[in-house]
Amino acid sequence: MPEIGQRNDDGLCRLGIGNLANRRGTILDRSAVKGGYLRIGVIAHLKHPIGEPFAGGLEMHTHLLCRLLRAGGHDVTLFASTRSDPALGVEAICEETAVLEVGTAEATDVAFFREHHAYLSLMTRLRRSDFDIIHNNSLHYLPVSMADTLPMPMVTTLHTPPFCWLESGVRECGAGARFVGVSQSIRAGWTRVREIDAVIPNGIDLQRFQYRPVAATAPHLIWYGRIVPEKGLHHAIDAARVAGMPLRIAGPISDQAYFAERIAPRLGEETRYLGHLDHEHLAIEIGAASAFLCTPCWDEPYGLVVAEALACGTPVAAFARGAIPEILTPDCGVLAAPDDVADLARAVQAASGLSRKACRQRAETACDAQVMADAYARLYTNLIGQRPGLPIANDRVEDRLSA
Repeated sequence: MPEIGQRNDDGLCRLGIGNLANRRGTILDRSAVKGGYLRIGVIAHLKHPIGEPFAGGLEMHTHLLCRLLRAGGHDVTLFASTRSDPALGVEAICEETAVLEVGTAEATDVAFFREHHAYLSLMTRLRRSDFDIIHNNSLHYLPVSMADTLPMPMVTTLHTPPFCWLESGVRECGAGARFVGVSQSIRAGWTRVREIDAVIPNGIDLQRFQYRPVAATAPHLIWYGRIVPEKGLHHAIDAARVAGMPLRIAGPISDQAYFAERIAPRLGEETRYLGHLDHEHLAIEIGAASAFLCTPCWDEPYGLVVAEALACGTPVAAFARGAIPEILTPDCGVLAAPDDVADLARAVQAASGLSRKACRQRAETACDAQVMADAYARLYTNLIGQRPGLPIANDRVEDRLSA
């Protein structure tokens, strides 16, 4: 077993903090940030590894952000689960053998407890670290509620509308915490809870979603994403049949019961499931389609799948929910009334005739991940400049008892 902060051969650091400070009560030297290069700690969520094939948009966003920040010369450490991509500088904070040392017999939800323990341990350790900034991408209540205990600023990206656990943590955090929304829709949803400091739209790697100027000879539609009820694949199947066009489906089956009961019985020659594809094969399938169907049954916080389709030159027919209307313009997509299959079928027919070149241009203008990463880097620098000379936390047990 390696020392705390020491990397194994597979690139993972087991429950360690790579830059633990041994100084006690000293001042964090911000002059160490030279040439604009920062020491950044990124906190991921733990339900799925941050690696391909991605379980969903949050995993892809976190992976891409870390990769671009590292490519820009920043020293990035990603705190995630053990099976995450080691090329991102992963330090695993949720390893089974570690949390098994803490009793779970009394825990009614073991997965919930292990996440709680992993984040509590991490936030306690970060109090003695010398990162310049922490970026919280976790959606968990503990990092936000403990933000004010850290010696460095922390920014939290809100990828979802308010829900009880995260809202509780956001309400409890101090005034020093900073929040970013991924869309104006998310900003509006959180306004009653906490002021959002900035909106930085998500982005995609445009080079990995190659533009295809002409769709496949045989017209067909595509739907892709996590196969769960809230993504509305059943609506896409209905709309494709009303429109009289074949449908191809791709993505991980994240709800087996939903797939078995509402999707599998309807598969056939005209409605085919392609599996959970990697980036390369997914981009090929998207680009071949005449249009992409986006059918959320909730207010989509951003809509990375919409950006990906546009990058491939594929027009979009989508329910007008959440942030999707912020991405689409009339020359690259057609909106339909939410949950209205007939209106979605109309949108499919209209979208199929849109300019594929206009779709790609919209992606380049509004969905470039490099623009997103640069915006976060500027935000980090501004936040560090606003909080100079922060003390490293004194976490010695004897001092806590005598204080």
